[in-house]
Amino acid sequence: MIHKIRARLAAALLLCVTGAAHADTFVFTAIPDQDESRLMTRFGQVADYLAAELGVEVRYIPVKSYAAAVTAFRNNEVQLAWFGGFTGVQAQRLVPGSRAIAQGVEDPQFISHLIVHTSTGIEPSDDFPLALRGKRFTFGSRSSTSGRLMPEHFMREATGETPQRFFSRVGFSGDHSATIALVQSGAWDAGVVNYKVWEQARAAGRIDDSKVRKVWSTPPYPDYHWVIRGDVDARFGNDFTDRVQAALLAITDEALLAAFPRQGFIPASNEDYQLIVDTARSLDLLD
Repeated sequence: MIHKIRARLAAALLLCVTGAAHADTFVFTAIPDQDESRLMTRFGQVADYLAAELGVEVRYIPVKSYAAAVTAFRNNEVQLAWFGGFTGVQAQRLVPGSRAIAQGVEDPQFISHLIVHTSTGIEPSDDFPLALRGKRFTFGSRSSTSGRLMPEHFMREATGETPQRFFSRVGFSGDHSATIALVQSGAWDAGVVNYKVWEQARAAGRIDDSKVRKVWSTPPYPDYHWVIRGDVDARFGNDFTDRVQAALLAITDEALLAAFPRQGFIPASNEDYQLIVDTARSLDLLD
């Protein structure tokens, strides 16, 4: 009888331990660069893929802002995040040991498009259109690399002025989809957007060429990347970071890649984003 009781207790203990291991969910998020419904579709598929590859429960949680994505990462509410260049740098600095592990094939040479309402009369040019002086201009999120940080850097180089002095009014739409919609509606004369979101919107038929046009593109810069917390190996297994990186680099499914959209993923490191660090410091956005 004693042996049976011990066996039952051991089995119960094993069940509890096994259940606890399965309950440890790997959670990730992404900066909200488009509206939430599109993000849920994009990253729900990624969660399913990662769960199958890693053998653990994986969950995507949406966040309301770029800053919220960084906060969730800092607070260990998520262990992995698809960040822009600037938010990724912020996250790396807030969580010691965190690493950039993958980026899109296109991300080392990312660009932003300057778009204008056609009523401005401004035409496409290889040079920044100085005719925008005195117009109403909107960035995307305050923490967006492609919707604020790098475009502002290049605008300052071209104009010799801050956006607040060059334009009559400066705003922040919150995300790239909103910027396109606001400029197209005429609520703002001009704005700057991630070129990938612009291409997606055009392919989806959401661009009215009679109302909005692309007139200038920035020089290239590094942007989006996956960043993982430095403590995941202790929590999920000694080689977990390497396994996550391998799973991301191995994505070949066109539906998954189209969700980003990227041709594929390549390795990334924290050092790849030094330009972002230097630019953010020059704009007093980073200590």
